[in-house]
Amino acid sequence: MADSRFMLAAHWRSSLRSLILISLLGLSPSWGIEAAQANQPAWQEWAIQSGQIATQSIATNLWLELNLTRRRLTLYLGNQALKTYPVAVGKPGWETPVGKFTVKEMIRNPDWANPFDGRVIRAGHPRNPLGRRWIGFWTDGQDWIGFHGTPDPQYVGQAVSHGCVRMKNHDIEELFEKVVLGTPVKVVR
Repeated sequence: MADSRFMLAAHWRSSLRSLILISLLGLSPSWGIEAAQANQPAWQEWAIQSGQIATQSIATNLWLELNLTRRRLTLYLGNQALKTYPVAVGKPGWETPVGKFTVKEMIRNPDWANPFDGRVIRAGHPRNPLGRRWIGFWTDGQDWIGFHGTPDPQYVGQAVSHGCVRMKNHDIEELFEKVVLGTPVKVVR
């Protein structure tokens, strides 16, 4: 039993070092670390599949700053800006919340539930306003606000959403591969 604990601890330390190195290089392991069955070890990795939620974060120095006035989202590593993306933000009366948050949810090919009538629009449908990725960073327990793609990229750069942050689909896909659950998000005016 002591040997298996030592092996698990050694595996975890070497995996963490590898993840930090991969993160510093700007790559992404795209892992949701959870056991698929109760008898499998908790450290076994599974790729996030369509509609699944990543459930484990890995500590990094990556963080995001959303500037509502400039309508720009910047990905940082420590104090160094790595990439800046144009975004659409909440329109008057539906402003994107200001403050410090963390990434709480990540979904590939998300379905969208209309908050007004509850109708669900499946992933991939041309009328699904979330595009191909969802990165949630705020919730009141019922509603969510996050970064997502859009079927209407011509509106990126404007204040047109109901609070969410719209991105071009290729930008949100790139960002999705760089951040993890727990990544800090700072929203400023």
